[in-house]
Amino acid sequence: MNEPSPAIVAQDAVRRLPRWALLLLCLAYVVPGYVGRDPWKSADLAAFGIMRELAGESAWSAWWQPSLMGLAPDTPALLPYWLGAWALQWAPAWVAPDFAVRLPFMAMLAGTLAVTWYAVYDLARHAGAQPVAFAFGGEARATDYARALADGGLLALIATLGLAQFSHETTPALGQLFFSTLVFGGLAGLPFRPRAAPVALLIGLPGLVLSGAPSIALIFGVVATLGLLRPSADHLPPALRRRAGLVLGVATLASAVLAWFSGLLSWQLAVPGSGWGNPRALSQLLLWFTWPAWPLVLWALWRWRGQLGQLGRQRHLGLPLLIAGVPVACTVATPAGDRALLLALPGMACLAALALPTFKRSAAALIDWFTVLFFSAWTLVIWVVWISMQTGVPAQPAANVARLAPGFQPSFQWLAFIAALAATMAWIALARWRTGRHRTALWKSLVLPAAGATLCWLLLMTLWLPALNYARSYAPQMRQVRQLVGEAPCVQVHGLSVAQVAAVRFHGGWDTLPARSLASCPWLLVDVDATASLPAIVSMSHWRLVGEVRRPTTKDEDLLVYRRVGAP
Repeated sequence: MNEPSPAIVAQDAVRRLPRWALLLLCLAYVVPGYVGRDPWKSADLAAFGIMRELAGESAWSAWWQPSLMGLAPDTPALLPYWLGAWALQWAPAWVAPDFAVRLPFMAMLAGTLAVTWYAVYDLARHAGAQPVAFAFGGEARATDYARALADGGLLALIATLGLAQFSHETTPALGQLFFSTLVFGGLAGLPFRPRAAPVALLIGLPGLVLSGAPSIALIFGVVATLGLLRPSADHLPPALRRRAGLVLGVATLASAVLAWFSGLLSWQLAVPGSGWGNPRALSQLLLWFTWPAWPLVLWALWRWRGQLGQLGRQRHLGLPLLIAGVPVACTVATPAGDRALLLALPGMACLAALALPTFKRSAAALIDWFTVLFFSAWTLVIWVVWISMQTGVPAQPAANVARLAPGFQPSFQWLAFIAALAATMAWIALARWRTGRHRTALWKSLVLPAAGATLCWLLLMTLWLPALNYARSYAPQMRQVRQLVGEAPCVQVHGLSVAQVAAVRFHGGWDTLPARSLASCPWLLVDVDATASLPAIVSMSHWRLVGEVRRPTTKDEDLLVYRRVGAP
């Protein structure tokens, strides 16, 4: 027997969110961070360097073992590096290579948002998710109710703080997010999309394996397949259940074979929280990374607790709990950390959407006022710091920037200023509209959090972008190295990370060779922490130290510059 739904929703509360507004919000979230930004240290730049290396490789074996100068990436994966390399190969010559590799990742972020909307929409059409029927009619119609919850789920995903940076990097983490969301959408759409849902599963599970998360893919596939084998699973018709079980079984088996032969399958179990030093650090990560979704998730689970005992039949709860729970468990039990937690966000956004039809008006008002104050305060901080950098008034913010990024010279960019000003004006108008007197709609409680998160991200990627590029890029350090090295044909390197080698090649423009190479490069770059091992690699009598170059914003990534004795 089904427990009664806690959702009491009238038709008036499921009014349509204007599509133009939702699309404009998604555009404002997706584009900033992909345009005009340097590759940032460390994972973003390291992945970019490996993609550039692959783009010039013709040997098939090199594509199955991506590396840069023999250095393996921190995240073992294949498909994300392939996508970036293919984008470089296909892009016209006039397209900057660091922007070309971002195009498929931009598409994957947009796809993640779209698939999340459809996943929540399909789950909200489940019988157990429907609101209570009124005695005299007037309750929300199923399709309108599902659309309103889907809008709310998408807004909850955009509002989540942990999504912003990692979803705008060209790393395997975004590939994992996209393909895990594709699995989520495929499982959610099985009762309603007999063609699209199996295709999503056949792409999503292997894609998740090739993106470096084979363990999560296999857990998703096995648990979902076992769930479909239950006679009463999801109230699916027997024929549809058998067909879905066959597709899932094939996709899971193919993923297991692919994981085995690609060498990506590994189990990295660890003491819970060991990757974060202590439980407090792990708790802080869970709290800020998933804010503001996690309070809504807890509220939704409490209000829908009557159905938690039947998760196999209540797919609107069981499926997002599976999609969110597995990455959370990986975050706790493996060293994967925040990049694993990223995969939990679509499932958490779905659960957060289920909290919306259970809110009282006072709770919705509290969320609105807190959000207005929180994001308005951060907007003011960003603008004040930018004005201080441009004019010197007030003096303290500019002094803080000069202390944190010595040598940085602010510049005024008209396009960035206009975009930031327009976004701020839109935020003011939205805040006035939302806090005014008007009828209630389910999705309105998440409009301000999503718009506020988008606004702050856009302001950071416009007003603060030059300073962030200076602080998080290797470009300033490579400019200093160039003052010593000049237009050398090549440099030998020792002790450099994948990101540093990529920076030498991209920002410096030099070919790189290992220090033990027999090549006669006139210059040698050595990480300061690797100086002790250098005499065992090269004969120091052949090299003369000519300088030490520090990254302006850090104290632990100095490069020692050596010149070959007798070099012209």
